[in-house]
This record gives sequence, C-alpha cells and structure tokens, in this order.
Amino acid sequence: MPKKLLILFLFFICTVSNGQIGGKYTYQFLNLVTSPRQAAMGGKTITIYDEDVNQAQYNPATINPDMDNHLALNYGSYFGEVTYGTASYAYTYDRHLQTFQVGINYVNYGKFDGYDENGQETSQFTGSEVALSFGYAYNVPNSNIFLGVNGKLISSTLESYNSIGGAVDLGAVLIDEANDVNWALVIRNIGTQFTTYNGINEKLPLDIMIGVSQELENVPIRWHLTLDNLQQWNISFTNPNQAQTSLDGSTTQKKTSFIGNALRHTTFGAELFPKRGFNLRLGYNFRRAEELKVQDIRNFSGISVGFGLKINKIKFNYSYSRYTLAGNTSLFGLTINLQ
Repeated sequence: MPKKLLILFLFFICTVSNGQIGGKYTYQFLNLVTSPRQAAMGGKTITIYDEDVNQAQYNPATINPDMDNHLALNYGSYFGEVTYGTASYAYTYDRHLQTFQVGINYVNYGKFDGYDENGQETSQFTGSEVALSFGYAYNVPNSNIFLGVNGKLISSTLESYNSIGGAVDLGAVLIDEANDVNWALVIRNIGTQFTTYNGINEKLPLDIMIGVSQELENVPIRWHLTLDNLQQWNISFTNPNQAQTSLDGSTTQKKTSFIGNALRHTTFGAELFPKRGFNLRLGYNFRRAEELKVQDIRNFSGISVGFGLKINKIKFNYSYSRYTLAGNTSLFGLTINLQ
C-alpha cells in the first residue's frame, strides 16, 4: 500500500503542474552541482551513502558516522568570470545517532560594466551569492530507513540589490542491503525570502527528486538513476532554431513529445570501483543534452566524466561536464579525513 500511495502522489504532482521552470525563481545558484563526484555522474545523484561528506548537501538523509571529521573543499569555473565553490564538514557527537554536517555554497559572478538609461558608462559592479547550511540525519529505529534535514540561510547581492532568505531540504534513504539497492526521496529548497531585492517576493527553485542505485553483483560498478523536478511535468524548452518553415513562409515550433519531456526529468550516472582508492565516473543529463544541442552538429552536450584518487587520508576528485561547443566546466575537489 505505501508504494501505491507514493506512485499516486508522484503522478498527481506531475499532472497538475505545467509550464517551464527556467527564469521563474530566485537563488538559482542553489541548483549548482556541489562536488566533482556529483558533476561527473550528471549532477543529480541522491543515492550515494558512504563517507563522501559532499553528498550531505544534496540529500541530508545520507549524513552518517562514516563522514565523521571529514572536510571537503570544491572549486570550479563556470562560464566566463563566474566561479563557485563549496565546503562541507561532518562531525559525529554520538556514533549511534548524532552526526551533524555544516556546509557553504558560494558563487561569484565577476565584474560587469555599468551603464545608465542613456547608455553612458558608469562604474563597474559585481554580484555574488552564498548559502550556509546545517544538516542532521536520523536512523528510524529497527530499520534501514534514514531521514534527514538541511536548514539553509541564503544571502544574495546583485549590483546594489540585496536579498536574504531561508530554505529547508528534506531527504529520505532506504538501504536494501540484501540486494545492494538504495532508494531515495528528496525535496529541496522549501523556503522563502526574508528580504527582497525590490519589494517583490520571488519563489525559490523547489525540486522534488526520487532516485535509485545498485551495485552490480559481479562487476565493480554502481549505477544511479534520478528523476528530478517531479513537482512539474512540463520542463521542456522550445528551441526557435528547430522551428520548421513551410512554403508560405510561416513557421511551426517543434513540439516536445511525451517521451522527450519524460527523459528531461532523467539523469543517469555510473561509478567504476566505487569502494576503492581509484574511481572512474560517467554521467548523462538528458535535459541538458536536449536543450543545449546544436542542430545538425554532434557536440555531446549532457555527457560528464570524472575520477577520484585517494592517497592516505586525502582524496582528489575531478569532473568535466559537456555543455556546448563554446562552454564547458571543470570542477576540482579535495576531501580530507582529519581523524
């Protein structure tokens, strides 16, 4: 019965929602990938349950004692002068239940040339955003179900405009040890603005995700499948370059099929040697691939790759994500065991 209710709930929230999601929300930096491991596997993995303290910022239910006294630092260049980074640290107060995590995400948009309404040059300005988070997970007694919550304080400065907000992430993980399968449900960015940029209250980028992963029995590979933005069915973007022109000169926009829109909710990732000192990772983000592809040119948008290398108590992670022919991203990270 609980499984049927869950399926019915997910169908309902997808059916009643419509419209695209781009450009509607503030604090969009909250959706940036938090670590190279995440990025290499498509950027939406919520089923990782091990000592990776970065994972706590994407699914708080994965906070566990194996993360105790681990510090993770990540840095990347997005596009142009935009840079962003994250940090995460976990501490176990009581190995039975009490593990806590703190984290920070920031993005710096670089410098911009300012102009007034007459086109006259003024002074340069900058923009930056930051979020501080605090997370905790709880193991439901006598079960392999873990529940977690992240509280986030958000600050944003764009030119002379400022905004402060708060958000909460809720997560759950079910670990099926017999079949080595993890199931996860996450609701991210439930929150509001405390102070607005110009008196208009804007929504935060809510995201409901479910995921499943499994390590193969005879092959050292764990695959991850995530369905995101389940609160809204239609997340497709109509590319004007794909419009069809008829003989009379009129144009018809290409429509997204049911299957095409369903795939846009899907992210797939895989990790080779997930429990060893050296890991290889591969991911595919279907939505990124569809919306950033160039007509009649194969540019491999949506693909991401990476690796992890552990030496003693330090682990180095790297990822490369393919976006367009003109812009791609690399993300670097260090995880340090301070014990």
